Amino acid sequence: MKPKLVVSTGAGISAESGIRTFRDADGLWENYPVMQVASADGFRANPELVHKFYNERRHQLINAQPNEAHRILVELEKDYDVYVITQNVDDLHERAGSSKILHLHGELMKIRSISDPDYIESLDIEHLDTTPATRGRNGDLMRPHIVFFQEAVPAIEEAIDIVRVADIFVVIGTSLVVYPAAGLLHYVRPGVPVYYIDPNPASTAGIPDVHVIKATASRGLRELREILEK
Repeated sequence: MKPKLVVSTGAGISAESGIRTFRDADGLWENYPVMQVASADGFRANPELVHKFYNERRHQLINAQPNEAHRILVELEKDYDVYVITQNVDDLHERAGSSKILHLHGELMKIRSISDPDYIESLDIEHLDTTPATRGRNGDLMRPHIVFFQEAVPAIEEAIDIVRVADIFVVIGTSLVVYPAAGLLHYVRPGVPVYYIDPNPASTAGIPDVHVIKATASRGLRELREILEK
């Protein structure tokens, strides 16, 4: 049986593909105030702006490609049972070929019913744009399949269960301050090695068994691969 390698990825792994990190500076995301375009209150106040914002993100995404870091995670599946838990809403892990992926914060290339959160549809490259009037095939009004600020993270319990059985836990490209995702570290079993890859790593004080690799996602994963091969 292959060892279970659980990987928690954040914006840093997609940055090398040209996807800008969630908050580059001053609470802005692509020059929009984050709470206007990524919160439940923002969606209620101006759904047209929120749909426009995610339309723009989708058009940006289709021109991006998986990078070396995404591909290394796929290569590691030869020797490990790799499960990716991602805070990212892009589909670069899928396009790279990872076989087990859990999206904590939703998926950019999907929309869901406003009245039935379990009704989800995928968008295709020919139909990327949505509006407040967009309806699903079932007739429901639809919204971006994104977990907004001020909303619960439905997949967090599944993520915790995955982390609890990890033999190796890796965190890539995240600030360790966005909860509940940052709290996954606390569910790693005692004695399980933890690797944290980030060019500007946050403090890991109080977290046992953490090996910090101060590097970009691709370079850090190359280094981690060498460590695991020893």
